[in-house]
Amino acid sequence: MPRRIEWVYGWLLLTPALFLLFAFTHVPAVKTVVDSFFSTARGARPSTFVGLDNYRLLMEDPVFWQVFSNNVWYALITIPVSIALAIVMALWVDGKLTGRGFVRMAYFAPTVLPLIAVANIWMFFYTPGFGLIDQIRSLFGGAQVNWLGDPDLVLGAVIVVAIWKEAGFFMIFYLAALQSIPPSLREAAAIEGASRWTFFRRVTFPLLMPTTLFVSINAVINSVRLVDHIFVMTEGGPDNHSSLLLFYIYETAFKFWDTAYAATLTVVVLAILSVLAIGQFYLVDKKVHYR
Repeated sequence: MPRRIEWVYGWLLLTPALFLLFAFTHVPAVKTVVDSFFSTARGARPSTFVGLDNYRLLMEDPVFWQVFSNNVWYALITIPVSIALAIVMALWVDGKLTGRGFVRMAYFAPTVLPLIAVANIWMFFYTPGFGLIDQIRSLFGGAQVNWLGDPDLVLGAVIVVAIWKEAGFFMIFYLAALQSIPPSLREAAAIEGASRWTFFRRVTFPLLMPTTLFVSINAVINSVRLVDHIFVMTEGGPDNHSSLLLFYIYETAFKFWDTAYAATLTVVVLAILSVLAIGQFYLVDKKVHYR
């Protein structure tokens, strides 16, 4: 009887969280899948069942494929670079460093800044002629560059902002993981004459793999959900060269008011993220060393 009462208490404690989870996550997800098979209601005209027409339209949409390509390049660059920088920064601030607390705060500061504030700061950096970057380049005779207006440069400019903001956030997790490694391992390696690189490659990095798995999954999600920076800095331009998937969904749903097609885009993005997450867990997890 006491065990049954504990079971009831446990479910009662979980009920509020489960209600919120289903109400704001599962139910909207199911509704989005259902809406993707219907047309968008227009005025007095109700939505009708269209089957796979929205998905057929998506496959023939050149803007979607350009945005998808932008997002692939964005993810392929931001994810490994952010993780590599985070590891380097964590290794540096974990050692004996003068002003270590200040350096840690400086690395983590971009993470706590509001996304809109970050976008406005970098817009000042990128302003042609008057921005900080062009001011520095002018000292060496460099010409003005329209970083956010050039189709060949705009995506790279957005990628730099994302790396600057995310690397410090990932650093915190790596720093916590480094501090959990027993000092005896480092002492034993020093006695055996192992170099720092050998110790990092054979001991430190394998022990960081659980953190790397967690960080990489978050990095993949972050690479798809970026909206604020795009909205403030470029609005997807020029000619959709800086538009990413979630911003395209936002434009489709709230600017063009095509909620059915936006639901279709959302389903595709969720499917892509699910496949990537499952792949990371089942493929990368084999190389993870848990203690």
